[in-house]
Amino acid sequence: MKLSARLVAVAAVLATAACAPQTSGTSSSDKDEKTGTLRVWLFQEVNNKPKEQAVDSVLAAFEKAHEDTEVTVEYIPVETRAQRIKAAFNDPESAPDLIEYGNTDTAGYVKDGGLADVTEEFAAWDEAKDTDPTARQSVTVDGKVYGAPYFVGVRALYYRTDVFDELGLDVPRTQAELISTAKEIRAAKPGMYGIAVGGAYTYGAMPFIWAHGGELATGKAGSYASAIDSADAREGIEAYTSLFGDDNCPAAKCAGMGGNDTVTAFASGKAAMAIGGDFSHAAVDAGKVKGAYAVVPLPGVEPGSIAPAFAGGNNLGVLKSTSHRTLAVDLMKRLASKKAQGELFDGMGFLPTFSDVRQQVAAKEPFVKPFVETLAADTKFVPASPAWAQIDSSLVLPTMFQEIVSGKKDVATASQDAAKKMNEAFGSAG
Repeated sequence: MKLSARLVAVAAVLATAACAPQTSGTSSSDKDEKTGTLRVWLFQEVNNKPKEQAVDSVLAAFEKAHEDTEVTVEYIPVETRAQRIKAAFNDPESAPDLIEYGNTDTAGYVKDGGLADVTEEFAAWDEAKDTDPTARQSVTVDGKVYGAPYFVGVRALYYRTDVFDELGLDVPRTQAELISTAKEIRAAKPGMYGIAVGGAYTYGAMPFIWAHGGELATGKAGSYASAIDSADAREGIEAYTSLFGDDNCPAAKCAGMGGNDTVTAFASGKAAMAIGGDFSHAAVDAGKVKGAYAVVPLPGVEPGSIAPAFAGGNNLGVLKSTSHRTLAVDLMKRLASKKAQGELFDGMGFLPTFSDVRQQVAAKEPFVKPFVETLAADTKFVPASPAWAQIDSSLVLPTMFQEIVSGKKDVATASQDAAKKMNEAFGSAG
């Protein structure tokens, strides 16, 4: 009998992963076995049972289609994914055949030599043509495809309908209106943030930069240069950081806040607005504001426009070291298929990466509509460079925002210093 959840214990290997050696590159396996056991690593969610059920449905069909083949799934903690996956790249004998990974990790894993190039298989996959362009970008490095998008996450504007009704306010249609409305709410209700913002909330700040025409960086893999100090980017930074202060979200309290903190502030009734994801819906509904809020796309600069949002999410990738390449690619496509992504949405609320499937789920679930509209309008992605992981982990952008809101540096100086750090990272990445 196979385990119903195909769950393999993870605790015993965590200590080993923590001291894994640096990756030196992984050679492609010369085997392509058509039977045997495939090992899969997926991320452990807070409430994992619905995900297990969606995955098990796919595995049952896969094993029926491939006789003498079995799949074991290990659900690994997101927090330790970097150590686990790096260790797997170094040890092909114990490595899985297929992994789930964060879409900002693609370029780094490709540089490490861990992911298989599946460009031909992806191109031959009938469903791939309906993949969202930004999701497709998240599995692409230097024109080659290294996986299949699994789900996408995007952010929009949550607002308190009761507060807006009480104060006779209209929903903001521009970022200028968003800023003025936030300050008007704060003036009328001094104990409430007009909009909860965070100095450590990089993905909440990016839409302000992009809406003003700025970019994080320009170029392509191998030759990126920071653009965070451009004139357009500085306008966006100025707009976002203007929301930190006693007239909206005091810097002393808000400079250190991240995305989860801002959503918690909104859910608990401490803020009239917040920038939250489709994945924040359950947390908000579990808070004090259930039934008293709505969601709209985050406005851009022009009336009625939608600010470009960061397209987060996860991908699935076949390891270069697999000895079951054909089977692993087939399983990857089945797990990332339209049917499977629809079931994953039903169970977990994760947005599909296929445009047509997103429209279908939006018709079923009204709360999805503003997020689908945001995805349809425009989304952006981080530079497809292994340097991004270093830039992100070293808090280059949060440091810039915090220096500005604390008054330590002006926008020009802080953005120039951030650009210098980003360029050093791009240079060291090669």
